[in-house]
Amino acid sequence: MQVDIKGKKINYEVEGDGQAVILLHGWLANLETMKPIARYLVNNFKVYSVDIIGFGKSDEPDEPMHADDYGNFVKDFVETLNIENPIIIGHSNGGRAAINAVGRKLINCKKLILIDSAGIKNKKTLKGMFKVGIYKLGKVILNIMPKTKYIEASKKEYMSSAGSDDYKASSPVLKKTMVNILKEDQSENCKKIDCPTLLIWGEKDTATQLWQAKKMEKLIPNAGLVSYPNAGHFSYIDNLTEVEAVIKNFLTEDKK
Repeated sequence: MQVDIKGKKINYEVEGDGQAVILLHGWLANLETMKPIARYLVNNFKVYSVDIIGFGKSDEPDEPMHADDYGNFVKDFVETLNIENPIIIGHSNGGRAAINAVGRKLINCKKLILIDSAGIKNKKTLKGMFKVGIYKLGKVILNIMPKTKYIEASKKEYMSSAGSDDYKASSPVLKKTMVNILKEDQSENCKKIDCPTLLIWGEKDTATQLWQAKKMEKLIPNAGLVSYPNAGHFSYIDNLTEVEAVIKNFLTEDKK
């Protein structure tokens, strides 16, 4: 199914009946990546799985986005489909969008589940700062050199070598979006979340690390953390049975 949100076609699926649950996927993912959770929930809930703007079968934004834009997107999706008091489950960047929307009071959220969520800004390390400094120096040198065909080709190759795999695989507008959102911290919005919140994490997660989960747990007033020693960034896939059990317990009173 598709819905028009501010001139953009947004792809989504809805299954089941009962209390509304919205599933928000991570960066470069789509609603299919949240299917393991959706399949478990549809027997007791009305589950909305959405391709966040810029991903899956949804349209891309015209301009680079910020964290507030993702929060606004969640708000617009909820309002356009007339979803009342949903439970929101967000993975990675989907968690960032949820934190922003709920923390800014854009929606009334009954319960929140954050899985390996983004939102807490990464710490700057000496190694990281050195790497960025070397990269910027190289870019300056290439920019002041004569614009020959060889230099331009070298510059293009040099620029494409920078960044994470997610960054390299993103479209131009999403690359700029990633630069924006990685600079933005959602700590203040975490403090303003007033619904029961469950944090699910993989202790081997290198994208959103366990220290970030522990910080979220401290910041969010009514939050609890469950972590899995042998799971990574997709902890809900690495430990699906255990995660299902934890979610079942957290949402017991909300089932139809």
